[in-house]
Amino acid sequence: MKIQYEPRVIDFSVRDASDGHTGGLTFGPHLHKHLEIVYMIEGRSKVSVDTEVCLVESGDLLVVFPNKVHSYADLDDDLKYILLHLDPYAVPEFAQQFLTMDSTSALIKGAADNSRLDSLIRLLVGYKDFPPEHRDILLRGYLLAFSAEFMSMMELSYTSSEENPTMKYIVAYCSQNFTKELSLAVLEKELHLSKYYISHLFGDILNIKFTDYVNSLRISEACRLLRTTDHSITEVSSMSGFGTLRTFNRAFIKRMGTSPSAYKKSRTEASSEIYNV
Repeated sequence: MKIQYEPRVIDFSVRDASDGHTGGLTFGPHLHKHLEIVYMIEGRSKVSVDTEVCLVESGDLLVVFPNKVHSYADLDDDLKYILLHLDPYAVPEFAQQFLTMDSTSALIKGAADNSRLDSLIRLLVGYKDFPPEHRDILLRGYLLAFSAEFMSMMELSYTSSEENPTMKYIVAYCSQNFTKELSLAVLEKELHLSKYYISHLFGDILNIKFTDYVNSLRISEACRLLRTTDHSITEVSSMSGFGTLRTFNRAFIKRMGTSPSAYKKSRTEASSEIYNV
């Protein structure tokens, strides 16, 4: 089965389809390093998350943790929902839990009955209407409160390598170690798997080269640092896992279509951004 890997470089995004005119959720198997959260207002969608298959209905909240293969098959037309993508590190207080824990089920039935959760989601949708001078602080605060609410409603446990299928285990390891030296040789040593086997897994399952996958993680982290910190380009290069500044510049331009310095300059007006996607 082919799985689409989605590289994302933004910390937080929202699609407000609460009016039913933004399109459905139907999408084939894919994964990414962000949390994917669906708040269903009206309609039904059949969702697969790894081995779990569930029906998301009106009033439900779906929380797909990072690096989980998931897909959607809508059962009704004109769904009304709110879709959010959240980088684990956008909420540092919960980052390690997002990356190292799993839930008994991705589905929270009747989540809309939680008035605090409902209010927080509505507030996050209207992020761009917040006062510009306090927008970043408000976003971080609401994301923290929102994360605390849905995490308290889920049955969580720590995952282990024995519980993870091979591909998921490899992806999880890369997501937690991409800022360090990371190569097929390193994975072979650390995970006790043939580097040739790992390389074939990326090509055959994710349809992406291993180096391109790792670079996508590093570029995403670099973009976050460029947006939210005052670190120099050289410091960002090192902090995001690139061995040399030249390699960083080349990979950044290939992925983003612009240089790191130009990207940083264009983002200086805000330390965090929201996109309607």
